[in-house]
Amino acid sequence: MKLVTWAHPDGPRPAGLTGTDTVVDLSGVAQSVDALIEGGPEALDRARDAIRSGASEAAVALLAPLHPASLRDFLAFEDHAKAGAARRGEALNPAWYRSPVSYKGNHRSIVGPGADVAWPSWSERLDFELEVACVIGIRSRDLAGAAAERAIFGYTIMNDWSARDVQRDEMAMRLGPAKSKDFATSLGPCIVTADEIDPRDGLTMVARVNGEEWTRASTAAMHWTFPKMIAHVSAGEDVWPRDVYGSGTAFGGCGLDLDRWISPGDVVELEVEGIGVLRNRVVR
Repeated sequence: MKLVTWAHPDGPRPAGLTGTDTVVDLSGVAQSVDALIEGGPEALDRARDAIRSGASEAAVALLAPLHPASLRDFLAFEDHAKAGAARRGEALNPAWYRSPVSYKGNHRSIVGPGADVAWPSWSERLDFELEVACVIGIRSRDLAGAAAERAIFGYTIMNDWSARDVQRDEMAMRLGPAKSKDFATSLGPCIVTADEIDPRDGLTMVARVNGEEWTRASTAAMHWTFPKMIAHVSAGEDVWPRDVYGSGTAFGGCGLDLDRWISPGDVVELEVEGIGVLRNRVVR
């Protein structure tokens, strides 16, 4: 099931995505996708029933599918991690293989599909990052194995916009990233429930700029899987519904890996097999 938030004339509403631009309104089931996530399996069952029996209608515009309770971004792709170390003239730190590392992003600066992303006034080098993200569906802790898998509500596409010049200075201080990431994170276009797709099966990932393919990758290259991320985070710590965990960048899934840079006015499209296309224009 694909869940979206759409711009109804009376305000944002939850819906099931039934076509490229058609939805079944789910406002009779829950007030928002956030509420559907927090409502557990019973709410999802009601949503499925409503989608099967409801009439599709045209969606004017899709919004970010949810309001994350928190945002973490990991470094799950080994080749991308190695490339970053090589740019610093280093080998990949062995600690990377011991546990999945992440930073906490700004969960209040979420950008939806089709929305413009404002180029930060304090940066001269903006970059995109091709990622997939999982959405947590339960409150729990000390999860491992199958229990960690069951904590996943679904998956969406994530673009971890990055001000590379500012990030360089932050990372030189061994603290961050922070300001270089906090201005915008795109999520969407939908959340696909975890019963329909699994990144461990190898989902094709594609990044395009102005319609030109810049890179192609696969979630099969993730060294750290989402259940392993959840097991790590939940050790002695609660995870919550609507927490969002990004995979980190697929190798070649950013201008930094390619030494190729976007400009104001460019349209960035990130596509993940089984989820859809997340499209944003950069404006300055």
